[in-house]
Amino acid sequence: MARIELTPEGQRTPEEARACAEAVAGIRGRVPAPMIAWLKNPELASRAQKLGELLRYQTSLEPRYSELAILIMARHWTAHYEWFAHKRIGLEAGMDPAVVADIAARRTPTLRDDKEQVIYDVSTTLLATRRVPRPLYDRAVSVLGEKGLVELIGVLGYYSFVSMTLNTFELGLPENFQTDLGAEPGDEVPV
Repeated sequence: MARIELTPEGQRTPEEARACAEAVAGIRGRVPAPMIAWLKNPELASRAQKLGELLRYQTSLEPRYSELAILIMARHWTAHYEWFAHKRIGLEAGMDPAVVADIAARRTPTLRDDKEQVIYDVSTTLLATRRVPRPLYDRAVSVLGEKGLVELIGVLGYYSFVSMTLNTFELGLPENFQTDLGAEPGDEVPV
């Protein structure tokens, strides 16, 4: 059960209502799950969801590359709702199902191109060591460009924020259910 609830529409402050309206009018067309908590500070909610739109939909990274980074972050945090949502999106964007399964199982996947490999290597190295060694940094700039690397780090940071929010406030999953990180939509198992 969620620890925090979305304020009913008729009870929202003008600031909360404005932040929700911005999200609904944006690319997503809805209030994203972590925004339920962020609305306790409507300015934070507004800015965070706009940053999320930018990082999810408006970077130089193709969707399958962004989704790879998002799934790495969701798995790092064991953020069930984030995994549940982005597994489907990643597969629809062209991710290899074997890569998704390997990330879920915390196995090193076999990746199909240099971009996937550098995204995986930067993401996992940064999460494990809190640094990106110079040779990996140079390879990432060579493959992604400086802009792409900056955007990758933005995606990782934003989805860490999302995952921490979802986990802390237990948002996004139906009451009394949790998904296994390898499950298909509809394969939820009771907690």
